[in-house]
Amino acid sequence: MKLGEFANGLQHIGLPTNDMDATIAFYESLGFANIYETVNQAAKERVAFLRLGGLTIEAYENRQAAMRPGAIDHIAIDVKDVEGCYQEALGQGYTVVSNGIEALPFWEKGVKFFIILGPNQERIEFNQYL
Repeated sequence: MKLGEFANGLQHIGLPTNDMDATIAFYESLGFANIYETVNQAAKERVAFLRLGGLTIEAYENRQAAMRPGAIDHIAIDVKDVEGCYQEALGQGYTVVSNGIEALPFWEKGVKFFIILGPNQERIEFNQYL
């Protein structure tokens, strides 16, 4: 089985920022809407989800933005069964860089996710809305 069989499509692109207000203002000027904003209490980071059509950017203010090309942190794939997807990733021998399946209290019921590394050290997150 391929991990893509668990996928619904692109969920979001993760973008670290040093200045959330400037990031929100910039993407709103491009036509994005700030559809959900919260604070990740565990990381003490302000988080905003900005959407334009079918594209969502998860901006999080961790003050560690690279400030150079290649600054996107991760690509998140929306999945319908994160546990099954995780088992398949382990079985395929992918390098998991998250602490197994993790959870965050985002959206109405939270999310569960895990992250693997791609061949270019890119981070690919498999994320399920609960």
